[in-house]
Amino acid sequence: MSATRLPGTPRLLRALNDRAALELLLERGPLTRARLGELTGLSKVTASQLVERLEERGLVTRVGEQVGGRGPNAQLYAVRPGSAHVVGVDVGAERVVAACADITGAVIGRVEQSTRDTDDPVGVVHNAVVQAASSAGAELSSVRRVVLGTPGLVDPGTGDITFAFNLPRWHSGLLAALREDLHTPVVFENDVNLAAVAEAQSGAAQGLADFVLVWVGAGVGLAIVLGGRLHHGSSGAAGEIGYLPVPGVPIPRDVSKRSKPAFQQLAGADAVRAVAAEHGFAGDTAADAVTAAIAAGTAGGPVLDELARRLALGVASTCVVLDPPLVVLAGEVGQAGGAALAERVQHEVAAITLVRPRVVPTGLTEEPILRGALRTALDAVRDEVFGSTVG
Repeated sequence: MSATRLPGTPRLLRALNDRAALELLLERGPLTRARLGELTGLSKVTASQLVERLEERGLVTRVGEQVGGRGPNAQLYAVRPGSAHVVGVDVGAERVVAACADITGAVIGRVEQSTRDTDDPVGVVHNAVVQAASSAGAELSSVRRVVLGTPGLVDPGTGDITFAFNLPRWHSGLLAALREDLHTPVVFENDVNLAAVAEAQSGAAQGLADFVLVWVGAGVGLAIVLGGRLHHGSSGAAGEIGYLPVPGVPIPRDVSKRSKPAFQQLAGADAVRAVAAEHGFAGDTAADAVTAAIAAGTAGGPVLDELARRLALGVASTCVVLDPPLVVLAGEVGQAGGAALAERVQHEVAAITLVRPRVVPTGLTEEPILRGALRTALDAVRDEVFGSTVG
């Protein structure tokens, strides 16, 4: 009986080798053909063929020569930045921020626009994406994916927005309208989930497959990462802990009427400012009030203690179900509270539950939602571009 031949195996191996080489070039910077061969375990001939193939496809380019060796200087190769672009968008109640990155991940364009005086979300996003690409010197046709971070629910089945508490003009059907308008793949993702993507990439959760991120700002939200993947839930509502029923505040019976959810009443930005004010600490924002309490040293301790007790109700409820090794406190309050608040929350959670997760402040200081949107877009586009190198 003859062995069954696997059709396409050489082609598959070439594709796998190409992908490995491209990832190495992104990670290690410019490399020679010989060095690529060493790192991938390929022969010199195979490595040379690989580089020629990627160069023909416009994915790598010569960027210089390696000097100092014997004989002729070896050519250095790198991923060609302009082979593809992505745009990430952070959509808030009052502004939209968009950034354009090339396929290496370098952010090369950025714009910020107000959303206060418009009823046209398609026009707002269109202008932001076009201007971000233009400021990057990139043709819109080279933008392979746009990822938008939005507050509220995103339907896992359709990818459309189903509920956005503070974006009343954003509605079902918007995704199709944006895709038609921009002629490129557009993806919605919950903003707190994108913050967790950024935290895993370059923040406090690097190297962890399981963790949760609690966002404390104007609203309160949760991102769940299990096995290195975001958990969205069947309706996209996983992590909406602002709606967690908690003692000490009224529990609304009809959240669709824009009444404040229970846990948000207890731990959202308005509540944080009220707690700080009770102890004599004022601020234009919740972050300012927390910062003032921390700066006051011992005198500000009661503010942090009370905030920790409130936050621990949501964190503990989450942790007794998921039992994650790490909880990241993010958002304006989590960032402002820093280690002082995180340590108190960790102590309080351990005191009222059987689990003892480590609680830490966010490791990111600038635009985590936007960074998560760009990372999500880049991962998808690299899969598409790097996974189709063999014709």
